[in-house]
Amino acid sequence: MRVFLDTTIAIDYLRGEEAALARIAGLFETGETAIVNDVVVCELATGAPSEDDAGLAAFLRAVEYVQPGPDVAVMAGHWRGDARRRGVTISAPDALIAACAAHQGATVVTRNARDFAGLPVRVETY
Repeated sequence: MRVFLDTTIAIDYLRGEEAALARIAGLFETGETAIVNDVVVCELATGAPSEDDAGLAAFLRAVEYVQPGPDVAVMAGHWRGDARRRGVTISAPDALIAACAAHQGATVVTRNARDFAGLPVRVETY
């Protein structure tokens, strides 16, 4: 199974929070593939203490980085537009994460399931 790690679980993991540590350890025990994209990496780097943050670098070595094409960005944009017409606001980063996960056949693992409510992607909380 492929799981897309949202920024929340990556931050919690880097902070040593038990639930995130256990979920990510479980990934490796069960042979799941953990993936991230440029949105998650950018958000993580924003909060990193320095450009050479060892924890961030180690985390990125342990996961698969995927860079989807423009078709995924278009999908995310359509999802945001559909949500807006229903009176719901979806952030561009969350829509891009969800669309990338859907394109990869992955489940989004997050602490904030409500960020992905109404989007056609599987979501798991920890």
